[in-house]
Amino acid sequence: MLSRLLKEHQAKQNERKELQERRRREAITAATCLTEALVDHLNVGVAQAYVNQRKLDHEVKTLQVQASQFSKQTAQWISMVEGFNQALKEIGDVENWARSIEMDMRTIATALEYVHKGPLTSAS
Repeated sequence: MLSRLLKEHQAKQNERKELQERRRREAITAATCLTEALVDHLNVGVAQAYVNQRKLDHEVKTLQVQASQFSKQTAQWISMVEGFNQALKEIGDVENWARSIEMDMRTIATALEYVHKGPLTSAS
């Protein structure tokens, strides 16, 4: 009877060990599957972030080129406006010069008229 109990006990222990080993393998398999699923999910996110980063880098380069072109064009516009302002100043200078010449010519004309009429008026 004791040997039968011992055999039954050993058989139950072996069953428990096998059951425990099977459960351990199942747990390892489940943990591995979970880990792979999590890593795959993270890899999708990382891949999307990488694609987005490349798009952003491309957009930044494009924006830098456009900003540089805009800066050059703005410099050209500023140069043109400065040239226009200088031309306006020169026109103003010419206008002032013309007024000055006109006033000098009137003064000379008045002086000549006075000189020309002067002796006639004093003779009468």
